[in-house]
Amino acid sequence: MNSEILNELRACIEREQLVVLATIVAGAGVGNQLLIWPAEQTLGDLGTPRLNQRAALFAEKAFQSFEAKRRTIDHQGEQLEIFFDVHPPPEKLVVIGAVHVAIHLIEFARALGLRTIVIDPRTAFATPERFAAADQLIAEWPAAALARIPIHESTYFVTLSHDFKIDLPALEVALASPARYIGALGSTRTHERRVAELLELGLSAEQIDRIRAPVGLDLGGRRAEEIALAIAAQIVAARHGREL
Repeated sequence: MNSEILNELRACIEREQLVVLATIVAGAGVGNQLLIWPAEQTLGDLGTPRLNQRAALFAEKAFQSFEAKRRTIDHQGEQLEIFFDVHPPPEKLVVIGAVHVAIHLIEFARALGLRTIVIDPRTAFATPERFAAADQLIAEWPAAALARIPIHESTYFVTLSHDFKIDLPALEVALASPARYIGALGSTRTHERRVAELLELGLSAEQIDRIRAPVGLDLGGRRAEEIALAIAAQIVAARHGREL
């Protein structure tokens, strides 16, 4: 592997940055490699600018699925086999609001293999005793806490506090990020108010449409653990590209 590509790949993994490494494994130019980021930013060379461009387009599917893919490309009359090795950031769940639902949601998330972070400035709720299962508990206002936490394509983000002073600044950050999933607890009427507030803050309707609200699959449950299960189920659907 080219040392420049290797060093940049290592740096991307350390920065928790989504990237795909495309390698020609059969055909002309075997061993040529191209590092590809979202929006078709690249480093390296598969052989020609046209081939690099086509590989960047193929990489978009790997970005969406997080699955390695092997593709056959007809290039200049020859069949090339290119392996697209995706390196996604580690999956994590960021929960805004240390409410009772969050306790159960964190437990489900850990069972799903997600790193878990709970943020709530209300120290009466955000206690180590209540959230012993969380990987990280931050008793701060979301705007301050999220300034230190990378929100990337493997991040699942849920607001549960039911307090716009806490939830809205957090949603501003999430909606400006490439987070894989953004959900917000509350009724349809609450979400209508939320949308109006976010529009007032300058977010676009397209950005706001990313919010899953009311959050969770409609399983009919009302208990805290049932709501948490519904949210966890929707996160699993998002993980696998299902729009439910």
